Amino acid sequence: MALFIAGGMASAADAVVQLRQFVAATRSAEGEFEQVVAAKSGRKPQQSVGHFAFSRPGKFRWEYEKPYPQLLVGDGQRMWTWDRDLNQVTVRHIGDALGATPAAILFGSGSLDENFVLSDVGSSGGLDWVEARPKRAEGAFESLRIGLASGELKRMEMKDNFGQTTQLNFTRLHPNPPLDAARFRFIAPAGADVIGDMVDSVPAVR
Repeated sequence: MALFIAGGMASAADAVVQLRQFVAATRSAEGEFEQVVAAKSGRKPQQSVGHFAFSRPGKFRWEYEKPYPQLLVGDGQRMWTWDRDLNQVTVRHIGDALGATPAAILFGSGSLDENFVLSDVGSSGGLDWVEARPKRAEGAFESLRIGLASGELKRMEMKDNFGQTTQLNFTRLHPNPPLDAARFRFIAPAGADVIGDMVDSVPAVR
């Protein structure tokens, strides 16, 4: 309900105001996404679909279903990446994993100005757009555009430092649902190869 109220107020507001209201009102969410990754070389874009859930700060579950299954889980301290085909788990500190990345917009503490310079870049395709540029140059991406409609997040477009463009469409986003805390816990599957910079802190593999 808070998001809908914020969305109503944002309908006549610029995109930066809409984004700030969305972040302030949406402490958790779940939904579905479509992702398209286009390489600078002009190769055929890679398409994938999946579903997600998050609870600020730092707790999320991001699951690719097609064409290749992969699961990313943030438990507030660590980020786990499980490649099911390889049965390999990578674990990193959540702060290192998010940092000034596009994921911080969704899963971070909500302090946008700490990591990004935000600017309104107008409307196109039925969406109002924000450009978010990282304040620190060591990140892996060059720029990020965020598309909103009436205060609701609809699309994210990222260009990385290698000329690759990733478009993320939120086909369904349900704000502030009741979420089971177990969705943000991860235990490596039996026999999985666990690697990363936080392996010593990983609970015993079952």
